[in-house]
Amino acid sequence: MTLDFLTSALVTLLVTVDPPGLAPIFLSLTRGMSDGERRQVAIRACIIAFGIMAFFGVAGDVVLNALGVSLPAFRIAGGLLLFWIAFEMVFERRNERKAQTVETAITQDHIRNVAAFPLAIPLMAGPGALTAMMLLAGRAGGDPLLLSGLAAICFLVVASCLLCFFAATPIAKLLGVTGNVVLTRLLGVILAALAVQFVIDGVRAAIRAV
Repeated sequence: MTLDFLTSALVTLLVTVDPPGLAPIFLSLTRGMSDGERRQVAIRACIIAFGIMAFFGVAGDVVLNALGVSLPAFRIAGGLLLFWIAFEMVFERRNERKAQTVETAITQDHIRNVAAFPLAIPLMAGPGALTAMMLLAGRAGGDPLLLSGLAAICFLVVASCLLCFFAATPIAKLLGVTGNVVLTRLLGVILAALAVQFVIDGVRAAIRAV
């Protein structure tokens, strides 16, 4: 039972979070940062994402029920936030807001902000991952051993994200300025589609619940 649960949890979270798929998005969101600043963003984002996912695994149902928020509504909200980020990536609104020059000035506040949103939320600890954590915690049935195993699996998945982020930096150097610009536009479109899918899934779930 324990091995089956842990295997199911690992596969579910890996598929939901998709660490390799986040690496190119990480490159786009940290464009203009130095290697050290990218490492700060990666580490901070992973710490925040792990804390949020662990919290939702323990008390997610309680918090949402207390606030009167359903899981479909949570998924729709995450999709809308992600779509906003995708829009800015496609139309370069992010750079227009940050600076009028080619070289964007990177501050500590900006590093913290990017790590928390949108990297940690909703890209890593998104509606899908948080929902998965709550469902897996429910399957554990309050068993301390299974819950500890779930926390360990969550840590491994987040650690794999960190490794993918670190590997993304050398890739950015190979792409160059033009390659990064093209990648940003392309990933913006993909993110927009992903965000719309989040909203569609949330609407379908809400309709089924009526």
